[in-house]
Amino acid sequence: MSNYRFLFVIALALGITPIVGCNSSEVSEAPIESTASEADRASNVEATEAQLEVMVSIPLQKYFVERIGGDRVNVNILLPSGASPATYEPKPQQLQSLSNADAYVRIHVPFENAWWERISSANSDLQVIDLTQDINRMPMAFDHHHHHGEEGEHGHDEAEAETGANPDPHIWLSPPLVKEQAQTIYNALVELDPQNQPRYQENLTAFIAEIEQLNQDIEASLANIEDRTFMVFHPAWGYFADAYDLEMIPIEVGGNEPSAAEMSLLIKEAEAEDIEVIFAQPQFSTRSAKTIANEISGEVILIDPLAEDWLSNMRKVSETFEQVLS
Repeated sequence: MSNYRFLFVIALALGITPIVGCNSSEVSEAPIESTASEADRASNVEATEAQLEVMVSIPLQKYFVERIGGDRVNVNILLPSGASPATYEPKPQQLQSLSNADAYVRIHVPFENAWWERISSANSDLQVIDLTQDINRMPMAFDHHHHHGEEGEHGHDEAEAETGANPDPHIWLSPPLVKEQAQTIYNALVELDPQNQPRYQENLTAFIAEIEQLNQDIEASLANIEDRTFMVFHPAWGYFADAYDLEMIPIEVGGNEPSAAEMSLLIKEAEAEDIEVIFAQPQFSTRSAKTIANEISGEVILIDPLAEDWLSNMRKVSETFEQVLS
């Protein structure tokens, strides 16, 4: 009897072992399937939420792209703060980073134009968002006495031909034109990331509303000013002047400081127009502006056409124009 019990216990043990083994096997497989499923889901979420990598030339373009793209975009700027877009040379690591970008927002500033062949040839698959699309650009302003046909180093026709081949890139300084640029950015982001179109549309609508309000406010603030002519070192404000019925007299011509004869003409013109303020910008020398200001017992005021916080800067600049021209 004792032996029977012993054999029974052994048989029972042997019978249980396969059952336990199967159960154990079944239990061990389930977590593997679950883990794989969770990894797939995490991968899908990561792919969905990955930001678009966007490269821009100048700081305010970052503002435009972020206003429409929100947290769906990561924007890098080629031009460092304080550098001149006329002379800057991108660093090798900046050019290398373009290979990882989903899009490049082009605006045709001088340094970008100078490097464009290298940029485009090295990144043939890069999507280019050209903000000048559908915008009728003006010629870059030449100096004022040439504009009115007075004789100088170059004749009027020659100067106009030169500037006609060099369109003014400062389209971001006209709020009405920025509405068009915002639409261009929206179209490109939707093409790159169609599943987030509703988010981009909401951001675009909000941004357009703020631009329209800004435009109305500037029109109202400048509507009744009597002196509508201003003098500025670098001719960046031509589109702004065009939008609000102002006249810009530039000091710099084609990237060059004025000659002594041209300085004399500019001083006489400033006196004739009762100009007391010469505008300049932080990225350029103020020497010529200060010389003219000293001759007319005026002052130099800095206004920045490249400030990253575009909306706030445009309000600040328009307030400055109102104060100076009133």
